[in-house]
Amino acid sequence: MILTIRHTTAYRYDAPVGAALQQVKLTPQDGPHQKVLDWAITIEGGRSELIFDDQHANRTHLVQAAEGTGELKIIAEGRVETTDSSGVYGEHYGTAPLWHFLSATELTTPGPEIRKLARENKPGDDLVAGLHALSQAIRDATPYQTGATYSATDAESALKGAQGVCQDHAQIFCTAARLLDIPARYVSGYLRMNEREEQDATHAWAEAHVEGLGWVGFDVSNGYSPDERYVRIGCGRDYRECAPVRGLRRGGATETLEVAVFVSPHTQTVESSQQQQ
Repeated sequence: MILTIRHTTAYRYDAPVGAALQQVKLTPQDGPHQKVLDWAITIEGGRSELIFDDQHANRTHLVQAAEGTGELKIIAEGRVETTDSSGVYGEHYGTAPLWHFLSATELTTPGPEIRKLARENKPGDDLVAGLHALSQAIRDATPYQTGATYSATDAESALKGAQGVCQDHAQIFCTAARLLDIPARYVSGYLRMNEREEQDATHAWAEAHVEGLGWVGFDVSNGYSPDERYVRIGCGRDYRECAPVRGLRRGGATETLEVAVFVSPHTQTVESSQQQQ
């Protein structure tokens, strides 16, 4: 499948901004089950100061807003060809060792609720089936609900509150899997779903490392494993390590954020005026 993606992130300020710096991780790369046909990042109201790959090989742009601007717009767009692998990403690649994905972060530190969840859903001999059961248990305990959590909500708080979104589901899964001594990581990307082009935002799912298969994906929010409708952007131990856009600013201006994501199974060429990655 060839998916055409356009993702616009617009920061608007009610007064000229003194300084704003955004870390942008919105560039998919070639992998076992996806090939980037073309991709570009366009910046309006600022410029890309630096491009590098982080510790998880996520392509990262540091974007500086133009001094005094009233709007900073980041447009990521292009075409990616995908194939269905039944959720199996494959053997471990990258600079971070597997044991790194057993360690907790601030957002994935287990508390009593996740410890209980892990004890009650310990996989048997069939590890993949057991992880699907864990995914189902998380979805049952934390129904999908927007507005109940935010980007800084940790996994334990989301489970305790019994509501969350894909970010929360993925982080709860990673936290529980690590308690069971299973390396797990958070994955950010795009999902073409519901036969509609406009999506609410980027998507998130989890991967667990299974001996003999490598990394296997689990989309807890939707109850299945990633297929050809998914485009992978990056991964990390939690949301913060691969957040699509994350930054800081200086000054007293009030900020508003608008995000628009379109994913369509089209094959037309996407044009952009700036950096080609």
